[in-house]
Amino acid sequence: MNIHPVSFGHPDVVKLNGRVQLEYAERYGDEGDVTPLDPAMFEPPQGLYLVVYDDQGTPVATGGWRSQDENIHGYTDGDAEIKRMYVIPEARRRGLSRLVLAALEDDARAAGRTRMVLETGTEQPEAISLYSSSGYEPCVKFGHYRFHELSRCYAKPLATGQQTAAPTAISERKTATVENSHR
Repeated sequence: MNIHPVSFGHPDVVKLNGRVQLEYAERYGDEGDVTPLDPAMFEPPQGLYLVVYDDQGTPVATGGWRSQDENIHGYTDGDAEIKRMYVIPEARRRGLSRLVLAALEDDARAAGRTRMVLETGTEQPEAISLYSSSGYEPCVKFGHYRFHELSRCYAKPLATGQQTAAPTAISERKTATVENSHR
């Protein structure tokens, strides 16, 4: 698999975000995630957006993080918020979500962020399982959906000097392609 840092407005990101929005709408019976997002939020060093491509060059997974600091939406100083983690159904159960998650954590840590946070929902048990098994714990709700009954928020401290995956060009904040044989 190849992981590429890209802009949030990249055509493959737009395509995969369209697919995840459809899945959100199916699971929750609404229009999908309406959290306000600006592509600039994911630009280094304040964030990062990744696309995973399979060996044929097909985009199969995505995810990003954006910096957050204390504000009226419930964030705290040093937060890095995960957004739009998604693996297409045809590529699930290959470890791609863990690969993306580790790369995002490493990059946020390298950027000086101290805590990774995310919001998911009760209709995404796979996501809750992934995050719980990756060291994330329930936390005080934050963000756009903090008052929604189905919303669940999780956090994980980002210890400095600790890497969750092997060092990569991504965690060094380069824009080069990262080759990874993990499937």
